[in-house]
Amino acid sequence: KAQNNPHFLFNTLNNLYYLAYTKSDNTTEVIAKLSQMMRYMIYDSNHSKVPLNKEIEYMENYISLERLRLNNQIPINFELRGNTENVFIAPLIFITFLENAFKHGVSNNNPNAWVNIAIELMGDQCIYQVENSKREESDPNEKSGIGLQNVQRRLELSYPDKHQLLMQDKQDRYVVKLNLTLT
Repeated sequence: KAQNNPHFLFNTLNNLYYLAYTKSDNTTEVIAKLSQMMRYMIYDSNHSKVPLNKEIEYMENYISLERLRLNNQIPINFELRGNTENVFIAPLIFITFLENAFKHGVSNNNPNAWVNIAIELMGDQCIYQVENSKREESDPNEKSGIGLQNVQRRLELSYPDKHQLLMQDKQDRYVVKLNLTLT
């Protein structure tokens, strides 16, 4: 939890500063979303399992702030299929993949960038998929960080023999598919 992407927080605070400086009508909305996200990270995520609805709300707030950062110029689709009531999940298990989709796949100067996110519940299965375009320019020094290692370790601890993680680096996109057995 302590190693969640600090760049997101810094970027959001910089965006918030700009909004306040320009007296934007979006300033209070950004403060509210950031406050909800921080509350979730600090308090709610201390439990071994949280309601999936809270995890989804956290992700939706993250996506809203990314949309704002990208001036709503990048298509971002989030699909939810199935009943999320009374479904519990390890907290912050999905966010690393979502952060990586924006960090490694989206830049606001690429008009062809996009992100697709889907969560599907079928019985005791939760299927999470994130697909994103690749940036046209890439940093050869940029390596997978500790975030992926952490989430893989957390999956081993929280879902031993009850998860499958597939990560694909295709020619035009990145694809992450995580299947969790929730029982």
